[in-house]
Amino acid sequence: MTEEEPTIRIAPWMHVITTGGFVRLDELLPTSGSVYVARLNGRDMTDEISTFRQFDELLKFPKYFGWNWNAFYDCLRDLQWLSSDHHVLVVDSAENVLSEDGVAREEFFRTLWRAGQRWSYVKRPEGVTLSKLSVVLSCGKESASGLARRLGALQAPPSS
Repeated sequence: MTEEEPTIRIAPWMHVITTGGFVRLDELLPTSGSVYVARLNGRDMTDEISTFRQFDELLKFPKYFGWNWNAFYDCLRDLQWLSSDHHVLVVDSAENVLSEDGVAREEFFRTLWRAGQRWSYVKRPEGVTLSKLSVVLSCGKESASGLARRLGALQAPPSS
């Protein structure tokens, strides 16, 4: 990533930006419909429970949320209780998310990836892939390319 590239678009639903950077709104927002935006702080996501708590509070997860990764994914792929057409999740200080727990960290990013992919669709006749869930991960310049590489690896097919 260079100064001319304030954002790295990993997929239609996943963007990495440097702190103070920007993402063009036309990459995130639909031309019409309602949008729900949640802004989360990666510095406050020190363990699984604090991570789940932030999402639960800001996305208003239903009472049946099970406080585990499968339940987290189930809620992210649903979100119908928010009554909006599109959802944007902004995670500030994304490099700090679960920084002391590598396994949970990988599960977190994999879950966001899967949820965004689940919400994606192909617009016809243009053949453009869009998503009703966009994730913006904001991090320091020194972390952006590494985070983008890690996320990019999620789209590669598993090696046999």
